[in-house]
Amino acid sequence: MTTVAPQAIAPQKIRGILAGLMIAMMLAMLDNMIVSTALPRIVSEFGGIDHFTWVVTAYVLGTTVLTPIWGKLGDLYGRKSIFLTSIIIFLIGSALCGMAGSAMLGGPGDGMLELIAFRAVQGLGAGGLMVGVMAIIGDLVPPRERGRYQGMIAGIMAIAMVAGPLVGGFITDNLSWRWAFYVNLPLGGLALVVLATRMHLPRYRTEHRIDYLGAALLSVGITALVLITTWGGNEYDWASPQILGLGVLTLASLVTFGFVERRAPEPILPLHLFFNRNFALISGVGFLLGFAMFGAMNFLPLFQQTVQGASATNSGLLLLPLMFGMLVVSVITGRVITKTGRYRIFPILGGVALLGGMILLSTINAATTKTVLSLYMVVLGVGMGFLMQTSMLIAQNSVEQKDLGAGSGAATFFRSIGGSIGIALFGALFVHHLAKSPAGAALAGDGGGAGVNPTALQNLPAQIRDGVMSGLADSIAYVFVWAAVIVILVPVLAWFVKEIPLRGSSDQPVSGDKKETPADDAEVALAKAEAIAD
Repeated sequence: MTTVAPQAIAPQKIRGILAGLMIAMMLAMLDNMIVSTALPRIVSEFGGIDHFTWVVTAYVLGTTVLTPIWGKLGDLYGRKSIFLTSIIIFLIGSALCGMAGSAMLGGPGDGMLELIAFRAVQGLGAGGLMVGVMAIIGDLVPPRERGRYQGMIAGIMAIAMVAGPLVGGFITDNLSWRWAFYVNLPLGGLALVVLATRMHLPRYRTEHRIDYLGAALLSVGITALVLITTWGGNEYDWASPQILGLGVLTLASLVTFGFVERRAPEPILPLHLFFNRNFALISGVGFLLGFAMFGAMNFLPLFQQTVQGASATNSGLLLLPLMFGMLVVSVITGRVITKTGRYRIFPILGGVALLGGMILLSTINAATTKTVLSLYMVVLGVGMGFLMQTSMLIAQNSVEQKDLGAGSGAATFFRSIGGSIGIALFGALFVHHLAKSPAGAALAGDGGGAGVNPTALQNLPAQIRDGVMSGLADSIAYVFVWAAVIVILVPVLAWFVKEIPLRGSSDQPVSGDKKETPADDAEVALAKAEAIAD
């Protein structure tokens, strides 16, 4: 494969492109946050509480299986056209989600199954949004300066996380939950216009070879793994033929995928990236971060709306402490990294804060006040703020420029697969624990859906309501207990990340085993290292 290094882009043009990228990032983040506050109402209309996580799992699974493919396609065919295609697919999925179970699709059907399928389509497009933004910035901005821009991205993400629950809550309370999906259409149209007219990226010359077999094997393996964590112990016994068969399929697919990738001319997930120490470690951190982040963001609104009796709009407001902690820390971290070139300490601090937040949330119960929950969420947000952009920065600094899209895709992939497995596993743990509690029978309701309607729960007789609230709170706390157990590994993995100088231009990364060099001499040290290597 032959490549041409990207030409320097004037700062004013970068800012113009950045505006379009921020709209696209806002599009992806808003959808996640808007839907999280609408979920209890959606599940109440379409089916029982056992479907709660499937609406999210389908979306994240769709994102996960296609993320590395979007990254590789961008490397091969150019980022702009691939990025715009992902936006179009996302918008088609959004429109279909809004029509799920309605006459607009030819009459009433199984609304929940339709919504799950359309959320998967939406997720396929969303996978290209996140990795596309990160890879495009990686093309335009050297790693040493990237902290500032990624800090801005983190700020936009935090703003979206604040605005999303508020918008989603307002839509749910005053309109229909369907507008939680329709609202994406005007914003996505604006993103398409801005990016199509203003985004002019460096061109690459490459031999186009797509690893279709690797992509198919990876998709099958990950899907089977998520189904195991979703169905195991709930739909089917762990020793059932269904679960054992999925286990065999997962193992066979992923092992075969490894063999295929070693021989593929253009692997969809280049295995040589994982020989770099920092890249392998930070991929593990990203996986665990996805586990924690998606779990918190989907179970906190459920706790607030059902146990604490908040409206959908108020549950969005109650998430502000988490967003505030994430926003402040993300922006400060990005500026410090740009100024000093130092980054190793931040994922360590983030891992400790993340673990602390999960431990605190594991103590919640039906008597937990909104003030106490807000303090716990601040701690969790601080941990997420230290980790989210720093993990991507370290991953990108560990790969060559020609692998930037694949590297960004792999890093995003591991965060997404962590989210996929985390949501599925947390959902299974929640449903299993809830079914064994006294609240299980009361929540079943007529048809399964009425039991999770927040208004109906508040109108239950006092004696029944107290038992139901206690069962819900205990089941959600049980989820955070397991989340805390899992994220113990985050600060451990982060501790072994080495402080490798951030590149000041689109040069080759230094080896993850070279001696640490002061940040102010990063470019000189890199030049010397390359001269010796040559």
